[in-house]
Amino acid sequence: MKIGVLPLFAKGMICNPDWVAEFVATVESEGAESIWGVEHVLIAADYKPNYPYSADGRMPADEHTVMPDPLEWLSFAAAFSRTLRLGTSVIVLPQHSPVQIAKRLATLDRLSNGRMMVGVGLGWQEEEYAALNVPFTRRGARMDEYIRAMRALWTEAPASFEGEFVRFQRVYCDVRPIQSAGVPVIVGGSTAAAAKRAGRLGDGYYPYVISPEDLAARIGDIQAAASAAGRDPGAVELTVWPGSWQFRASLDGDVMRRYLALPISRVVVAMHEAQQPTFPALRELLRRTREVIDAAARRR
Repeated sequence: MKIGVLPLFAKGMICNPDWVAEFVATVESEGAESIWGVEHVLIAADYKPNYPYSADGRMPADEHTVMPDPLEWLSFAAAFSRTLRLGTSVIVLPQHSPVQIAKRLATLDRLSNGRMMVGVGLGWQEEEYAALNVPFTRRGARMDEYIRAMRALWTEAPASFEGEFVRFQRVYCDVRPIQSAGVPVIVGGSTAAAAKRAGRLGDGYYPYVISPEDLAARIGDIQAAASAAGRDPGAVELTVWPGSWQFRASLDGDVMRRYLALPISRVVVAMHEAQQPTFPALRELLRRTREVIDAAARRR
């Protein structure tokens, strides 16, 4: 079982270069597989309460929360590591130019020797879209097209693409990723629509705030959509963050057995689940998570 780690998105830490270096060293020395950055370009002071993962529509952030650009942050963090894979959890893909983001991802994949993964999501904050001058409507159709356009740029030379939202003819996007099929695209979101998108287009699926039982239903959606698209359903790698559904769930053997009864490849934990903002506490969290996973796997 691969373990991914989210850092603390807190002032004085996440953008402190010495802190980042120690975070990466700690995670890598504990045998984790990957580190993950998150994205909001901005947060409106008075956003509509549309956040889909809480009862009141408000996101779990306060004045101490800091979210640096995930690709810039991962680029910096990658320089301190030789083995850790790099993921986004997630970038709001419809807010970006797919041509520019494809180039940035390919560059990071090259500089990290093929360690990049890109988690993509639709986002929920209308005010953020408005500030970026991007339509909030039809963002799902836009994301589907952007994924296809990025893959064309990564795998064709010259590349051509003709869609509703993006078009280019016989262009070269150098550099290209080390990974021959392009940077793996991991579709985020806990809805049936997100799971179906992962089945049709994704290399992976990474839901948020989802129970083992609901995840099982989403896996069914993935498999049906993949089969309908002529793809291998088993080729969609499954990632889950148990602690987003139930705080510190990765330390609960009963809960983890329910997750691990499913074909999951990666478990993500967040540093704040250590309950103390220290690296010894992070080491303990990672070691205990590994022990619980191993014990749960033996009892399946």
